[in-house]
Amino acid sequence: MASVSDDDIIRRRLLIEGDGGGDDRRIGSLLKMFIKWCQATESDEESYATFQKMMMILAQCDTAMEKTLSVYEMNLTEQKTYEQLNNQIEKSIKEAFDKINECKTELQQAKRIRKNRQEYDALAKMIQQHPDRQDTMRQLEELDKEMESFKATKQSLEEKLEMRRKQFHVLIAAIHEMQSILDGDDETSEVKVEMDTT
Repeated sequence: MASVSDDDIIRRRLLIEGDGGGDDRRIGSLLKMFIKWCQATESDEESYATFQKMMMILAQCDTAMEKTLSVYEMNLTEQKTYEQLNNQIEKSIKEAFDKINECKTELQQAKRIRKNRQEYDALAKMIQQHPDRQDTMRQLEELDKEMESFKATKQSLEEKLEMRRKQFHVLIAAIHEMQSILDGDDETSEVKVEMDTT
């Protein structure tokens, strides 16, 4: 077991007693002095001097006790102050976290709004590349008119084609009839020639 030095003992005693160190010795010394004073048969002057010395020691003890009490009360006040400060700090930290969460929410909302605006801008650019409704309706009306015109042209062409077919049929029929007539004339000529040769 290691030996404890006098310095360690004094250091520990100072730590335990604090600023009021020595009060126990003073009170012990005062008690011995009081008992001795009560039993002593001194002269009045010596007795009064001893009394004054005891009062001085008692005043020192009282001053040390008041100082210790003041330090204790000051420590309690500081403790309450630190507790209030701690509560304020915790409240500030909570408010800061709430503010951070609120800012995060606002940031996410701002990002969403920005993304929507970018999408809207892209759609607006795409829409601007296409004609508006009035132009589209006008183009549709023009296309309808063209379609009607094409239909009328088609019908006219079909009628002409049908007329040409009929004319062609008549022409073919006339050609066949003409061919028949010519074939008949050829046969008659051949008969006539044969008859002449006989």
